Amino acid sequence: MGAGAVVATADKQNYADLIDKSRPWWQNRRLLALNGWIVLLLITSSTNGYDGSMMNGLQSLPQWVLYFHNPSGGMLGLLNAIQNIGCLCAYPFSPYVTDGLGRRTAILIGATIMLIATAIQTASNSVNMFIGARFLIGFGLTFAAAAAPLLVTEIAYPSQRGQATSMYNTLWYFGSIVAAWTTFGTFTIPSSWAWRIPSLLQGLPSLIQIFLIWFVPESPRWLVRKGRETQALRTLAYYHANGNEQDPLVEYEFEEIKTAIKLDQEVSANVGWLSLVKTPGNRRRMRIILALAFFSQWSGNGLVSYYLKRVCDSVGITDPTTQLLINGILNIFNFFVAVVAGLLCDKAGRRKLFIISTVGMLIFWTVQTICFSLYAQHGNPAVGRAVIGFIFVYYLFYDLAFTPLIVSYSVEILPYSIRAKGFVVFNFAVSASVVFNQCVFRFPGSLLPHADHDVLTHAVGQVREPDRTQCSWLEVLRAQLLVLVYVCWLAFEAVFVFIFVIETKNRTLEETAALFDGAEQAEQIAQHAAEVAKASEDDEKAGSIEVVNAKSEDSI
Repeated sequence: MGAGAVVATADKQNYADLIDKSRPWWQNRRLLALNGWIVLLLITSSTNGYDGSMMNGLQSLPQWVLYFHNPSGGMLGLLNAIQNIGCLCAYPFSPYVTDGLGRRTAILIGATIMLIATAIQTASNSVNMFIGARFLIGFGLTFAAAAAPLLVTEIAYPSQRGQATSMYNTLWYFGSIVAAWTTFGTFTIPSSWAWRIPSLLQGLPSLIQIFLIWFVPESPRWLVRKGRETQALRTLAYYHANGNEQDPLVEYEFEEIKTAIKLDQEVSANVGWLSLVKTPGNRRRMRIILALAFFSQWSGNGLVSYYLKRVCDSVGITDPTTQLLINGILNIFNFFVAVVAGLLCDKAGRRKLFIISTVGMLIFWTVQTICFSLYAQHGNPAVGRAVIGFIFVYYLFYDLAFTPLIVSYSVEILPYSIRAKGFVVFNFAVSASVVFNQCVFRFPGSLLPHADHDVLTHAVGQVREPDRTQCSWLEVLRAQLLVLVYVCWLAFEAVFVFIFVIETKNRTLEETAALFDGAEQAEQIAQHAAEVAKASEDDEKAGSIEVVNAKSEDSI
């Protein structure tokens, strides 16, 4: 941790002082344009969020349930998991496309595949066709999702990088909100278009990206790595300094990028997958990245993300309209909390937010578990509603860190040479943990044995009260054990985060990487940054002297 002081000092003396504070960023046309392109990249995450919420909503739509003959058990698990299985199949290829062809090209390829897949999904006339389309959506999403956050963090204005990258995963909830309220709105359509319309809208973000991705700037770090330094400098200057290539901030960024990439190349001329674990610094990175990936899906949130209907059924809330409303309101709540947390990440700090998040989840998941157990034993409707209430409180703490920070933190602690491959490992771990949740660690059948049938009878106007006397004691025990396991796991998460997560706020990407690689690299980067800053100061002084001399000559 000795490197931290060196980096922090250099950061304070050189980097922060070069930021233009003369006017707000929203009064700078080129920064506005840059942030507009960043929003275009962020909607990649919305496509993923749309899918999860759409599948939750479709399970509450009688039209979808009837059309596909009430999928349940393993088939329902496959329908939910197949998108992530598609992601897993694409991961071996995505880093080579991202590093070889560029960030923008990878996003274009992914968006094109997803657009074709959503067309197939919308036209599905069998469950197998629907599953195949969802596989393709996941396959295409991998290319776009592997490149978009990297491009965001590599082109963002330095003082806005943390917030911009944190917004990537936060926009998951934006897509989720659109899907939740779309399925709620199409609920009354008495035909298969009740589920085909939500399926069709899933392709809208990809369509927008295909038309506009050509105007997004390519990563300056990728350009430097490919030997296109002139273009990289021009990109940095255009968006970060209104085209001034001699701006001190641009010079600092450009020289720091070149130095960091040169150091990476000297350490490993041929960067392969083994580079992720070759050095102690990289092993520390991968330990944190893999842990955060699994924590993000194994903290209990998976039960709600894809099985909210079954959770509602299990606490006596079986009306499809009510379930769709809960889904829609929960996503709006999550989005609001995640946006606020993402904007505060540089003020509050990553480490503090992770600690508060895990401790809060542990406390309120425990309370939720107690309420769930009481409802299973006594069937008190008030206790059942309390379970839903504590789900909201639990998500408040989940959204403080595990929505906005897991992507931004993983990307910023990786040096350029292994950033694409390391982020693919992160995404692979997320997808693998989701597939495990959906296919193996599924929420058990409803504690109300007629809940699935109620969805079908609701469509034809028949209503039947659930008979709790027929409830399987084995299902009750399984559900209680399932939620209890997460209590123990959340306690482990809190301890891990406290010990291993390192604070990275207010540092450049290169300076953050130096935290893990020791004092030597930190000193090299800091020393080089100091030299650039000093040279800029000398140029300014020389310019001032020339101006004074010129004025003197004019007066003479």
